[in-house]
Amino acid sequence: MSGIETTGSKRLVLVSGRAHPALAEQIAHELGSELVPTDARTFANGEIYARFDESVRGSDAFVIQSHTAPINEWLMEQLIMLDALKRASAKRITVVAPFYPYARQDKKGRGREPISARLVADLFKAAGADRIMSIDLHAAQIQGFFDGPVDHLFAMPVLLEEFKNSLDPSTLTVVSPDMGRVRVADIWSDKLGAPLAIIHKRRDPLVPNQVSVHEIIGPVEGRVCLLVDDLIDTGRTIVKAAEALKKAGAIGVVVAATHAVFSSPATEILQSDVIDRVVVTDTLPVPEDKRWDRLTVLPIAPLLARAIHEVFEDGSVTSMFDGAA
Repeated sequence: MSGIETTGSKRLVLVSGRAHPALAEQIAHELGSELVPTDARTFANGEIYARFDESVRGSDAFVIQSHTAPINEWLMEQLIMLDALKRASAKRITVVAPFYPYARQDKKGRGREPISARLVADLFKAAGADRIMSIDLHAAQIQGFFDGPVDHLFAMPVLLEEFKNSLDPSTLTVVSPDMGRVRVADIWSDKLGAPLAIIHKRRDPLVPNQVSVHEIIGPVEGRVCLLVDDLIDTGRTIVKAAEALKKAGAIGVVVAATHAVFSSPATEILQSDVIDRVVVTDTLPVPEDKRWDRLTVLPIAPLLARAIHEVFEDGSVTSMFDGAA
């Protein structure tokens, strides 16, 4: 039998969708467990099927899925797995979605728009989820969209470890690429002992993925700038921000982001001369053809495994982050 047996006959079950099997394998390895063998397939007409090859009755089940492209297919697969677990009498079901799908549609900016992040939470609930675990939500209020516990994890400790030895705080400025990231960037600047700068930018609501950068507030000239963001999609926002920083006199620009969405043409434009280095985690798969020499991909499995362990043992997830984030 896969899973961890405990004295109270409590059983941890890990199941994974097909979007990012390597991440799920690493999480299982970190926990000293195994993934439950699953028969998951897509029929000729595009319908998805999932069945677990062993009993999950009474288990504490964690359904791991990374919502990369094609995002709707992987979301549907996770929902079907939740339904299968519910109908197979799993005791508690946790959605492990490191990158929460549709997180950017978290409010109505204009009339007649959907709040798709809320819809996704409702779908998870309807399919049988008791709790959700995710990393660096695009907006913290998404936690309130789900009627149940939400474990909001932070990749900052993983990313910080990478920078503590490689960046000199005396010449470093932490930069928030927009007003929405200021709180997170502020915590970064505290942790690294470096000043904070903010880029004020405008988006045209009618043109997706396009940004026009405006002024920079904070010390940038003659300094190395660490741009921190939750995700990189097409990369255009980050490159424009880096260009603005270089124009303002920055001597180097390093980018740190949790989720490497990397929609085309991200990998081409991120290799721009204005960016010295990009550091991301593997919450989403980053295939070899989307990697280049100045990209560093850090493993997120140890963080997720620790959080799963805390949830399974009824421990504290907050204590993992010193209550600081």
